[in-house]
Amino acid sequence: MTMRIAIVGSGALGGYYGALMAHHGYDVRFLMRSDYQVVKAQGLTVRSCRGDFHLDQVDCYRRPEEIGLVDLVFIGLKTTADFRFRELLTPLMGPDSLALTVQNGLGNDDKLAKIFGPRRIAGGLAFLCANRIAPGVIKHLDYGHMHIGNYQQPPDDRLHQISQIMLNSGIDCKVVANLLLAQWRKLVWNVPFNGLSALLDMTVDQIIADDKLVDRAASLMKEVQAAAQTQGLMIHDDDLEQMLAYTYKMEPYYTSMHLDRRNGHPLEIESIIGEPLRRGQNQGVEMPAMARLYQGLKAIETGGQV
Repeated sequence: MTMRIAIVGSGALGGYYGALMAHHGYDVRFLMRSDYQVVKAQGLTVRSCRGDFHLDQVDCYRRPEEIGLVDLVFIGLKTTADFRFRELLTPLMGPDSLALTVQNGLGNDDKLAKIFGPRRIAGGLAFLCANRIAPGVIKHLDYGHMHIGNYQQPPDDRLHQISQIMLNSGIDCKVVANLLLAQWRKLVWNVPFNGLSALLDMTVDQIIADDKLVDRAASLMKEVQAAAQTQGLMIHDDDLEQMLAYTYKMEPYYTSMHLDRRNGHPLEIESIIGEPLRRGQNQGVEMPAMARLYQGLKAIETGGQV
Protein backbone atom coordinates (compact mmCIF):
# COMPACT_ATOMS: atom_id res chain seq x y z
CA MET A 1 0.00 0.00 0.00
CA THR A 2 1.33 3.44 -0.95
CA MET A 3 1.60 5.85 1.95
CA ARG A 4 -0.10 9.18 1.30
CA ILE A 5 1.91 12.05 2.78
CA ALA A 6 0.80 15.64 3.36
CA ILE A 7 3.32 18.41 4.02
CA VAL A 8 1.85 21.11 6.26
CA GLY A 9 4.31 23.97 6.45
CA SER A 10 6.04 23.85 3.06
CA GLY A 11 8.85 26.28 3.78
CA ALA A 12 12.56 25.46 3.78
CA LEU A 13 12.21 22.40 6.01
CA GLY A 14 8.92 20.91 4.86
CA GLY A 15 9.64 21.83 1.27
CA TYR A 16 13.07 20.22 1.30
CA TYR A 17 12.06 16.90 2.85
CA GLY A 18 8.78 16.75 0.95
CA ALA A 19 10.57 17.44 -2.33
CA LEU A 20 13.07 14.65 -1.66
CA MET A 21 10.29 12.14 -0.99
CA ALA A 22 8.33 13.27 -4.07
CA HIS A 23 11.51 13.15 -6.17
CA HIS A 24 11.89 9.49 -5.19
CA GLY A 25 8.38 8.61 -6.28
CA TYR A 26 6.34 8.91 -3.09
CA ASP A 27 2.80 10.33 -2.98
CA VAL A 28 3.46 13.73 -1.43
CA ARG A 29 0.91 16.54 -1.31
CA PHE A 30 1.97 20.03 -0.28
CA LEU A 31 -0.23 22.54 1.54
CA MET A 32 0.97 25.93 0.33
CA ARG A 33 0.05 29.58 0.72
CA SER A 34 2.35 32.24 -0.72
CA ASP A 35 4.26 29.85 -3.02
CA TYR A 36 1.17 28.13 -4.42
CA GLN A 37 0.87 29.99 -7.74
CA VAL A 38 4.58 29.78 -8.56
CA VAL A 39 4.92 26.10 -7.63
CA LYS A 40 1.71 25.14 -9.44
CA ALA A 41 2.96 26.82 -12.61
CA GLN A 42 6.72 26.25 -12.44
CA GLY A 43 7.32 23.39 -10.02
CA LEU A 44 9.68 23.17 -7.04
CA THR A 45 13.46 23.58 -7.20
CA VAL A 46 16.01 22.33 -4.67
CA ARG A 47 19.54 23.68 -4.95
CA SER A 48 21.51 21.32 -2.78
CA CYS A 49 25.10 20.72 -1.77
CA ARG A 50 24.29 17.08 -2.61
CA GLY A 51 22.95 17.76 -6.07
CA ASP A 52 20.26 20.03 -7.51
CA PHE A 53 16.91 18.76 -8.73
CA HIS A 54 13.60 20.13 -9.95
CA LEU A 55 10.05 18.78 -9.66
CA ASP A 56 8.15 19.79 -12.78
CA GLN A 57 4.76 18.81 -11.40
CA VAL A 58 3.93 19.20 -7.73
CA ASP A 59 0.72 18.15 -6.00
CA CYS A 60 0.09 21.40 -4.15
CA TYR A 61 -3.09 22.72 -2.60
CA ARG A 62 -4.34 25.84 -0.86
CA ARG A 63 -6.67 24.16 1.65
CA PRO A 64 -6.31 20.90 3.64
CA GLU A 65 -9.84 19.88 2.63
CA GLU A 66 -8.60 19.67 -0.97
CA ILE A 67 -5.96 17.13 0.06
CA GLY A 68 -8.25 14.91 2.11
CA LEU A 69 -7.26 12.10 4.46
CA VAL A 70 -3.66 10.94 4.38
CA ASP A 71 -1.55 8.36 6.20
CA LEU A 72 1.17 10.74 7.35
CA VAL A 73 0.99 14.47 8.09
CA PHE A 74 4.50 15.94 8.09
CA ILE A 75 4.32 19.19 10.08
CA GLY A 76 6.95 21.80 9.27
CA LEU A 77 4.99 24.79 10.55
CA LYS A 78 6.58 27.50 12.63
CA THR A 79 5.62 26.94 16.25
CA THR A 80 4.03 30.39 16.27
CA ALA A 81 1.29 28.80 14.11
CA ASP A 82 0.49 25.96 16.53
CA PHE A 83 -2.87 27.59 17.26
CA ARG A 84 -3.88 26.45 13.73
CA PHE A 85 -3.31 22.75 14.39
CA ARG A 86 -7.00 21.86 14.62
CA GLU A 87 -7.94 23.90 11.55
CA LEU A 88 -5.14 22.64 9.30
CA LEU A 89 -4.80 19.03 10.41
CA THR A 90 -8.31 17.78 11.16
CA PRO A 91 -9.25 17.43 7.45
CA LEU A 92 -6.11 15.30 6.95
CA MET A 93 -6.25 13.04 9.99
CA GLY A 94 -8.12 9.75 9.71
CA PRO A 95 -8.38 7.30 12.64
CA ASP A 96 -5.10 5.63 11.64
CA SER A 97 -3.23 8.73 10.44
CA LEU A 98 0.01 9.80 12.11
CA ALA A 99 0.99 13.43 12.68
CA LEU A 100 4.78 13.81 12.66
CA THR A 101 5.75 17.22 14.02
CA VAL A 102 9.19 18.29 12.82
CA GLN A 103 9.09 21.61 14.63
CA ASN A 104 11.50 23.43 16.88
CA GLY A 105 11.55 23.29 20.64
CA LEU A 106 9.31 21.63 23.20
CA GLY A 107 5.58 21.22 23.67
CA ASN A 108 4.33 20.92 20.09
CA ASP A 109 3.65 17.20 20.38
CA ASP A 110 1.84 17.78 23.70
CA LYS A 111 -0.55 20.17 21.96
CA LEU A 112 -1.17 17.69 19.14
CA ALA A 113 -1.78 14.83 21.56
CA LYS A 114 -4.50 16.83 23.31
CA ILE A 115 -6.32 17.25 19.99
CA PHE A 116 -5.77 13.90 18.26
CA GLY A 117 -4.69 11.55 21.05
CA PRO A 118 -1.15 10.37 21.87
CA ARG A 119 -1.33 7.23 19.70
CA ARG A 120 -1.48 9.34 16.53
CA ILE A 121 1.50 11.60 17.32
CA ALA A 122 5.21 11.32 16.59
CA GLY A 123 8.03 13.85 16.64
CA GLY A 124 10.98 14.49 14.40
CA LEU A 125 14.25 16.35 14.84
CA ALA A 126 15.63 17.81 11.62
CA PHE A 127 19.34 18.62 11.60
CA LEU A 128 19.23 20.77 8.49
CA CYS A 129 20.79 23.93 7.12
CA ALA A 130 18.39 25.13 4.44
CA ASN A 131 16.66 28.36 3.46
CA ARG A 132 13.81 29.26 1.13
CA ILE A 133 15.51 31.79 -1.12
CA ALA A 134 12.64 32.54 -3.53
CA PRO A 135 9.10 31.28 -4.16
CA GLY A 136 9.42 27.63 -5.10
CA VAL A 137 13.21 27.58 -4.55
CA ILE A 138 14.95 25.98 -1.56
CA LYS A 139 18.68 26.16 -0.96
CA HIS A 140 20.13 23.23 1.00
CA LEU A 141 23.48 24.25 2.48
CA ASP A 142 24.46 21.38 4.76
CA TYR A 143 23.38 18.37 6.82
CA GLY A 144 19.82 17.04 6.54
CA HIS A 145 19.69 13.96 8.77
CA MET A 146 16.65 13.34 10.93
CA HIS A 147 15.68 11.51 14.12
CA ILE A 148 12.08 10.40 14.64
CA GLY A 149 10.28 8.91 17.63
CA ASN A 150 6.77 8.15 18.83
CA TYR A 151 5.17 10.42 21.39
CA GLN A 152 5.38 8.76 24.84
CA GLN A 153 5.49 5.31 23.20
CA PRO A 154 8.24 2.99 21.95
CA PRO A 155 8.94 2.76 18.21
CA ASP A 156 6.54 0.56 16.22
CA ASP A 157 6.27 -0.85 12.69
CA ARG A 158 4.60 2.31 11.38
CA LEU A 159 7.46 4.50 12.59
CA HIS A 160 10.01 2.17 11.02
CA GLN A 161 8.04 2.28 7.75
CA ILE A 162 8.26 6.09 7.75
CA SER A 163 11.96 5.92 8.50
CA GLN A 164 12.43 3.55 5.55
CA ILE A 165 10.59 5.95 3.22
CA MET A 166 12.99 8.70 4.27
CA LEU A 167 16.02 6.45 3.86
CA ASN A 168 14.80 5.47 0.40
CA SER A 169 14.52 9.19 -0.39
CA GLY A 170 18.13 9.92 0.53
CA ILE A 171 17.34 11.23 4.02
CA ASP A 172 19.57 9.81 6.75
CA CYS A 173 16.81 8.95 9.25
CA LYS A 174 17.27 7.30 12.64
CA VAL A 175 14.46 5.96 14.84
CA VAL A 176 14.94 6.97 18.50
CA ALA A 177 13.49 5.21 21.52
CA ASN A 178 13.24 8.37 23.66
CA LEU A 179 11.79 11.31 21.74
CA LEU A 180 11.95 13.71 24.68
CA LEU A 181 15.67 13.09 25.17
CA ALA A 182 16.25 13.72 21.48
CA GLN A 183 14.30 16.99 21.70
CA TRP A 184 16.38 18.23 24.64
CA ARG A 185 19.59 17.23 22.88
CA LYS A 186 18.65 19.36 19.90
CA LEU A 187 17.85 22.27 22.23
CA VAL A 188 21.46 22.17 23.41
CA TRP A 189 22.33 23.62 19.98
CA ASN A 190 19.11 25.46 19.13
CA VAL A 191 18.93 27.55 22.30
CA PRO A 192 22.35 29.22 21.91
CA PHE A 193 22.59 29.47 18.14
CA ASN A 194 19.00 30.15 17.10
CA GLY A 195 18.64 32.41 20.12
CA LEU A 196 21.88 34.39 19.86
CA SER A 197 21.70 34.72 16.08
CA ALA A 198 18.27 36.35 16.37
CA LEU A 199 19.20 38.43 19.39
CA LEU A 200 22.44 39.79 17.92
CA ASP A 201 21.49 39.76 14.21
CA MET A 202 24.51 37.56 13.45
CA THR A 203 25.06 34.44 11.38
CA VAL A 204 26.27 31.27 13.06
CA ASP A 205 29.79 31.61 11.62
CA GLN A 206 30.04 35.14 13.07
CA ILE A 207 29.02 33.87 16.51
CA ILE A 208 31.45 30.95 16.48
CA ALA A 209 34.31 33.26 15.42
CA ASP A 210 33.91 35.40 18.57
CA ASP A 211 35.44 33.83 21.69
CA LYS A 212 33.19 35.76 24.07
CA LEU A 213 30.08 34.64 22.20
CA VAL A 214 31.35 31.04 22.14
CA ASP A 215 31.65 31.26 25.93
CA ARG A 216 28.11 32.62 26.12
CA ALA A 217 26.87 29.82 23.87
CA ALA A 218 28.65 27.25 26.03
CA SER A 219 26.98 28.65 29.16
CA LEU A 220 23.58 28.31 27.50
CA MET A 221 24.39 24.75 26.49
CA LYS A 222 25.31 23.85 30.07
CA GLU A 223 22.04 25.31 31.36
CA VAL A 224 20.01 23.26 28.88
CA GLN A 225 21.99 20.19 29.90
CA ALA A 226 21.25 20.86 33.60
CA ALA A 227 17.54 21.42 32.95
CA ALA A 228 17.32 18.18 30.96
CA GLN A 229 18.93 16.28 33.81
CA THR A 230 16.12 17.34 36.15
CA GLN A 231 13.70 15.68 33.70
CA GLY A 232 15.69 12.43 34.05
CA LEU A 233 17.41 12.97 30.69
CA MET A 234 21.20 12.62 30.55
CA ILE A 235 23.14 14.68 28.01
CA HIS A 236 26.89 14.17 28.32
CA ASP A 237 29.64 16.79 28.18
CA ASP A 238 31.07 15.05 25.12
CA ASP A 239 27.79 15.79 23.29
CA LEU A 240 28.19 19.51 23.96
CA GLU A 241 31.80 19.50 22.76
CA GLN A 242 30.84 17.61 19.62
CA MET A 243 28.06 20.10 18.81
CA LEU A 244 30.50 23.00 19.10
CA ALA A 245 33.00 21.16 16.90
CA TYR A 246 30.32 20.67 14.21
CA THR A 247 29.38 24.33 14.44
CA TYR A 248 32.93 25.46 13.71
CA LYS A 249 32.74 23.49 10.44
CA MET A 250 29.38 24.89 9.28
CA GLU A 251 28.99 26.96 6.17
CA PRO A 252 27.87 30.59 6.79
CA TYR A 253 24.27 30.13 7.83
CA TYR A 254 21.21 32.15 8.83
CA THR A 255 19.19 30.25 11.44
CA SER A 256 15.41 30.16 11.13
CA MET A 257 14.89 32.54 14.04
CA HIS A 258 17.47 34.98 12.65
CA LEU A 259 15.67 35.01 9.29
CA ASP A 260 12.34 35.50 11.04
CA ARG A 261 13.70 38.57 12.81
CA ARG A 262 15.12 40.00 9.58
CA ASN A 263 11.86 39.40 7.74
CA GLY A 264 9.70 40.85 10.50
CA HIS A 265 8.04 37.49 11.28
CA PRO A 266 7.05 36.25 14.76
CA LEU A 267 9.92 34.56 16.59
CA GLU A 268 9.74 31.01 17.97
CA ILE A 269 10.78 32.27 21.39
CA GLU A 270 8.39 30.26 23.52
CA SER A 271 8.99 26.79 22.06
CA ILE A 272 12.79 27.11 21.72
CA ILE A 273 13.68 29.27 24.74
CA GLY A 274 10.67 29.84 26.98
CA GLU A 275 9.42 26.27 27.42
CA PRO A 276 12.77 24.66 28.35
CA LEU A 277 13.53 27.65 30.58
CA ARG A 278 10.26 27.23 32.47
CA ARG A 279 10.69 23.48 32.79
CA GLY A 280 14.17 23.90 34.22
CA GLN A 281 13.25 26.72 36.59
CA ASN A 282 10.25 24.74 37.83
CA GLN A 283 12.71 22.08 38.96
CA GLY A 284 14.90 24.63 40.75
CA VAL A 285 17.64 24.96 38.10
CA GLU A 286 19.45 28.31 38.04
CA MET A 287 19.38 29.48 34.41
CA PRO A 288 20.61 33.11 34.32
CA ALA A 289 22.07 32.99 30.79
CA MET A 290 18.87 31.57 29.36
CA ALA A 291 16.70 34.01 31.28
CA ARG A 292 18.78 36.89 29.89
CA LEU A 293 18.46 35.51 26.37
CA TYR A 294 14.70 35.06 26.76
CA GLN A 295 14.24 38.61 28.06
CA GLY A 296 16.32 40.04 25.22
CA LEU A 297 14.32 38.20 22.56
CA LYS A 298 11.02 39.20 24.14
CA ALA A 299 12.19 42.82 24.07
CA ILE A 300 12.83 42.50 20.32
CA GLU A 301 9.41 40.94 19.84
CA THR A 302 7.69 43.84 21.59
CA GLY A 303 9.81 46.48 19.88
CA GLY A 304 11.77 47.38 23.00
CA GLN A 305 15.47 47.65 23.66
CA VAL A 306 17.62 44.56 24.14
